[in-house]
Amino acid sequence: MDILGLGYIGLNAKDLTDWRDYGPNLLGLQAIDRGATRLAFRMDDWTQRLLIEQSEGPAAAFYGWEVADAATLDRVAARLEAAGTPVARGSRGLADERFVRDLIVFHDPMGNRVELFHGPDVAREPFRPGRAISGFRTGPLGLGHAVMTVREHQPALDFYQGLLGFRISDYATRPYPITFLHTNQRQHSLAFVQAPADGLHHIMIELFSLDDVGQGYDLALQRQSIRDQSGGDRLIATTLGRHTNDYITSYYSWTPSGFMMEYGWGGRTIDPATWQAEELVTGFSLWGHDRLWQTPEHRAAGQRMALDMGRDGVRRPLQVLPGNHAMSIGACPWFDSIRRSALAGD
Repeated sequence: MDILGLGYIGLNAKDLTDWRDYGPNLLGLQAIDRGATRLAFRMDDWTQRLLIEQSEGPAAAFYGWEVADAATLDRVAARLEAAGTPVARGSRGLADERFVRDLIVFHDPMGNRVELFHGPDVAREPFRPGRAISGFRTGPLGLGHAVMTVREHQPALDFYQGLLGFRISDYATRPYPITFLHTNQRQHSLAFVQAPADGLHHIMIELFSLDDVGQGYDLALQRQSIRDQSGGDRLIATTLGRHTNDYITSYYSWTPSGFMMEYGWGGRTIDPATWQAEELVTGFSLWGHDRLWQTPEHRAAGQRMALDMGRDGVRRPLQVLPGNHAMSIGACPWFDSIRRSALAGD
């Protein structure tokens, strides 16, 4: 695949003040001021992953997808132009603003600005999270995933699957149509959900530790309680839960730009060379994930599907990294005896 992963995202906000609190103090991002009307965030060793501009524009200003090198950039540009999509070479000034070596710019069928780039800048200083977290799972998986709302699925699929080379991970038709796509080992880096208008539905960022997510949820609950007492807007959009397809344990909060941020742990990785797309027929979440933003009908449908999975005993294996888990005893006496002997040095 030509696309390596989701590298960066540009966002708009009417006021940067709330982002200066929300990004570091709730999410744990590192804030970098870029002048009076711009704010950037780091997640890892890259110089920036999110760029917020003070603007009245739509929530998503641009999506930056990484490719391997200049030759790949030129090849994709030629393919897009041959299909009738105008492509512009990014200026040196724009590349410097994005902290990349080179980029091209075009628009997808929904009108989203897309930037393909290569050569991201690596910061000299180590990442310093805004609150005490173990860090974000990025690297070859990209910054996370983005879910777009689309009025029509087929033009979006023709563009991202047909022209850019994304591959379908899975899809569902109920309780509403949604298609998930991958471009690396992350189970999905992009998804399209049917909606009355095109736009940004949510971004997912993944943490190294489940405790990072739980402690973030505690902070969100505390902030929600304060907002409830003052009659303020909702912060928590979707309660803590676990997805059926990418196995993420997460909750969603409303960002200052008006879209949702999914904050999760335990994402599934796949082998793109052998993966076979499949239809999701059991629902999107094993448990939890009460989508407070949905209509009562859609909320009830999602809750019924989760309860059906519980009734049927549907389970998914935990996805753990070396060092963030320990083996338990009590399931198999033979294995427990072998483990005890190994620990004792017998």
